[in-house]
Amino acid sequence: MACNVNVVHQAAMASAIGQPNKPSQRPNTSLSAPSNSKPKSCCKLLLSSQSSFISGFSPSRPQTLTPFRSSRAQNFPVVGSAKAEPLRIMISGAPASGKGTQCQLITQKYGLVHVAAGDLLRAEIASGSENGRRAREYMEQGQLVPDEIVVMMVKERLLQPDSKEKGWLLDGYPRSSSQAIALKELGFKPDLFILLEVPEEILVERVVGRRLDPITGKIYHLKYSPPETQEIASRLTQRFDDTEEKVKLRLNTHHQNVEAVLSMYEDITIKVDGSVNKEDVFTQIDGALTRLLDKRQATSESLAA
Repeated sequence: MACNVNVVHQAAMASAIGQPNKPSQRPNTSLSAPSNSKPKSCCKLLLSSQSSFISGFSPSRPQTLTPFRSSRAQNFPVVGSAKAEPLRIMISGAPASGKGTQCQLITQKYGLVHVAAGDLLRAEIASGSENGRRAREYMEQGQLVPDEIVVMMVKERLLQPDSKEKGWLLDGYPRSSSQAIALKELGFKPDLFILLEVPEEILVERVVGRRLDPITGKIYHLKYSPPETQEIASRLTQRFDDTEEKVKLRLNTHHQNVEAVLSMYEDITIKVDGSVNKEDVFTQIDGALTRLLDKRQATSESLAA
């Protein structure tokens, strides 16, 4: 606020100082004036003009009357409008790495738009869109949905106003080098690629112990998050692919895909220990995002100065 007041005062002074310099208000001091002209009246006019200015401008504290400098007026709005760009984050992790939990914590603190390819796919199919209709055809035939369809869904979501204004958190995507290349060609590059690392034996234990409450949809774990009552425990179900054999196959596929993706984002990747509790995992991620924001804000202010 002090900066605004100073600009207003300087503008007022410049305007007031400029008034006596206008030709129409300048006293007649021509050398060709008659010898009987009265110089005292000119002095009175100048004194009157100065007195009027002084009485009309009386700031609450002493001011230095200096000429108004246009360079300050030009710099002020630039500094005021300096704003760092929103974050663009990708996060990857194996099944049961705790990625979903960390996505929730990140979006809660940083306000990013959470974008998950699986959620987009289900939403497009439910809405009956062209992309959704094409995806359904492949799924009904037991085939994988082609990259170009999913990439277009992701592109359209990242271009929506909320994603552009708030920034985005791309969850579990891209999963292959071809998907990463397609996003790059479309102009989407993250500021940070977060990789959650968890030893395979812990991942297997987490997956095999997972259970689903078919009534509430809540996920439990027989060891880490057991059901509250015996009644709930009696109705829990297990996903057909949450077995040790199948989870190891999924982990093998994940490791192959993530290595290919990391080659695209090697310079902006941070690896986070996902084997600790969720609070400690988020502390690692939060620290990285805070440092990134601080660095970008400092860069923006430096460019605007």
